Amino acid sequence: MTTVPKRYLTPEEYLSKERKAEYKSEYYRGEMFAMSGASREHNLIAGNVSREAGNQLRDRPCEVYQSDMRVKVSPTGLYTYPDVVIVCGEPQFEDAEVDTLINPSVIFEVLSESTEDYDRGKKFEHYRKISSLREYVLIAQDRCHVERFTRQPDNRWILWESEDPEAVLELPSICCELKLSDGYAKVKLEKNE
Repeated sequence: MTTVPKRYLTPEEYLSKERKAEYKSEYYRGEMFAMSGASREHNLIAGNVSREAGNQLRDRPCEVYQSDMRVKVSPTGLYTYPDVVIVCGEPQFEDAEVDTLINPSVIFEVLSESTEDYDRGKKFEHYRKISSLREYVLIAQDRCHVERFTRQPDNRWILWESEDPEAVLELPSICCELKLSDGYAKVKLEKNE
């Protein structure tokens, strides 16, 4: 029995398919990976963060996108959809379609059971290769827990984290602050132990 060799897609083929697709897929090394839907809590948190940041950045040269803005990690070839992405300064896109951002300043990922390991590990490894990225924020959706990684001038990443709903998440690279309780507005959380 012969096996049919797997056919890999070029980035151009992926983008052509993705722009017509009814659902979102990530792309890496010739393969497309369908993304599953998000929970109510996930959507509330992403919406809260997007709204709070957007309100603070409204009169500044920054743009906030929620979940449908594709980001390309140019050095590795990964195409993905962060839960919230902020770009300050002139946004740069891969092509004239203006739907694939290549210079994010801050990326937020809301963690789920199925994506947490990927968001913390391989995906963050890819994101660290984006020279414009200054901060990466992970937000738990089942309990109050936020982690912010900030790029240092020597390219190290420093962790700040909190489980206190009254704590303020500072995003120094874009001069923005988000109170954790605002990010979790209307979300029913388990008690932190």
